[in-house]
Order: sequence, then structure tokens, then C-alpha cells
Amino acid sequence: MTHRDRFFATIHHQIVDRPASWLGLPVPLAEPELLRYFGVSEIDQLRMAIGDDIYPIEVPYNYPPSNHIACAFNFAKTDHLDTPEERTLTAPGFFEDYSEAADVEKFDWPDPARYLDCEEARRRAVSAPADRIKMGILWSAHFQDACSAFGMEHALMSMYLNPELFQAVIDRITDFYLTANELFYEATKGMLDAILIGNDFGSQTNLIVDPEILRKFVFPGTRKLIDQAKSYGLIVMHHSCGSIFPIINDLIELGTDIIHPIQALAFEMDAPNLKKYFAGKIAFCGGVDAQNLLVNGNPAEVLEKVNELKKIFPTGLIFSPSHEAVLPDIPPANIKALFEALKQ
Repeated sequence: MTHRDRFFATIHHQIVDRPASWLGLPVPLAEPELLRYFGVSEIDQLRMAIGDDIYPIEVPYNYPPSNHIACAFNFAKTDHLDTPEERTLTAPGFFEDYSEAADVEKFDWPDPARYLDCEEARRRAVSAPADRIKMGILWSAHFQDACSAFGMEHALMSMYLNPELFQAVIDRITDFYLTANELFYEATKGMLDAILIGNDFGSQTNLIVDPEILRKFVFPGTRKLIDQAKSYGLIVMHHSCGSIFPIINDLIELGTDIIHPIQALAFEMDAPNLKKYFAGKIAFCGGVDAQNLLVNGNPAEVLEKVNELKKIFPTGLIFSPSHEAVLPDIPPANIKALFEALKQ
């Protein structure tokens, strides 16, 4: 099977020659050791060497200091290193001191058209390997950004104590992403296969907020983001770390095609449980534990776990570390073992 055939067969629960896979997004600090170990000079070469099926295309967003679409708003009231690696949702946020829905206009909302480089987006899509699945990494984390807008604790309280203001803020953030995504979709029209969006809804043991709160404040925006992607004919992979079992049916109903990353050690997120309740209803991506196994295990243990997962999910699962950001604490030998096990 080709990489593209394998991906589509996997998400449609059809027979595959081997499981589809995605390396994820190694962080810059992890890259040097990965490149040295695999004997390549750049991450793209590593993806080719391991036979990865998905090629990620990041949104080129030039908004200092982070220059990253996932850090598009300067909500924090205190000085901090606002980068994708060191960003925090707990810092006091701009809207902490406001109380009226009309106060949403007091923030200096950025215009994505000023910072999203459409020519570079098209160049990245054109230059991506034609035989791989091209997946735009959009994030569009409207819930997490809303939490950052207030500061996490204040945001969660505002949902109950000041719902009008919280709704106004998350709606404005959603509108920003709808505009930014449309720019990206138009620049890459006809070249993408899939996109990754998402928010972290779960902790290790449960959701961080009641499902009804998500259904009221968050999922209407999620539906708009998914519907927009679907209007361009794109497969939607939705990310959320943690234990999100109670809302998987919601994500299915919203139009999600693939749920990522299956945090393997989180409550009720083990592969047998997901297979029992959702086989044939949704595809998954992830499942290879990046909290303990890939960090502290050895290649033989990784091989054993991958073979176990292959028996549970002979199809319907894109094998990937259970955290998209491959960190420097994962030995490259375990990454090699993961992808070699898929080919056996």
C-alpha cells in the first residue's frame, strides 16, 4: 500500500498492510539527538527514513515573540517567555479585571491577515512529499486561549460567575481562528488532506471541566472549526491530552474523523476500552505511551507494546507517541523500535 492508501484505509477501518503511523512533532531540543542517532541532517529526512505516513505542515505565522499560531494572543499580564515550549495558561490574563461582555473590545485583537504568510503556506504545501498525507497543523485552541485570556483559575470561575464575558471572549477567539484558517485553506487549496486542531480537555484522571460546560461554551466553536475544514474536503484530527472518555461521543457528533493522541495511561483511555466502546465509530491516533514506556522503557518493551496494540487495533489506529511533541527525554532507540515494530 502507498502511504496515502494506508492512511485512508486506517481511518475507514479497512484492512491495511501495516498500521499507519505519525512521528509527531519533535521539539527543537529533541532534534539534535534524533538526527545524530538516525544519521540524517533534518527532521524531514528522519520522517522519510522511518517510513512515516503523515507529513505535517505548520502554519507560517510571524507574530513576535513566539512567531507561532498557537501563541497568537498576548493575554498575559506578567512578563514571561511566551513561546510554544514555555507558555503557561495560569498566568494572570488581560480579562481578569473586566466584567462586562462589551469589555471584549478593550483588548487589541490581532488581525491574522497581517501575520499569516500565505505565500509561505503555499510553498510548504507544494514542497511537501506528494506520496504522504499532508496535514496542516492549525491547533485553533479556542478553549485554551480563553483560559489564557483570564488566567486558568479565573477563566473556569468566569464560566459560572460571568458567563456573558467568557462567551464573548471565546467567540472572539473562535472568529480569529476561522479567519486565520480560511487564509491558510485558500493558500493551500487542493493540496491538503487533513488538519489538526484541538484543545486539552483532560487531566490524568478526568475532564478538567464538566461536560455540560464544554457543550455550552466550547463545542459550538469546535463545530464551526470542523465544519469549515470539512467545507474544504479535509479530514479532521482533533487533539486533546488527558482522560476525555466522557466526551468522545461529542467529538464524533461534531464531525471529528480522528481523535489524538490517546494518552495511554490516562483513566479509561487504554486501547482495549476504546476498542470496546468506539470500534468502527472513530479512528484514533497515538496510543504508544510517552509518559513512561517511551521515556523509561527499552526497545524490547516498546516492541512488545506495539505488537499488543496491533492485535487490539489491526486497523483504526494511527500509531504514534501519546504526545505529539516528542521530547528530549525519549531515547531515539525507542522511537526506532516503535517504527520498526510497525513494519514487522
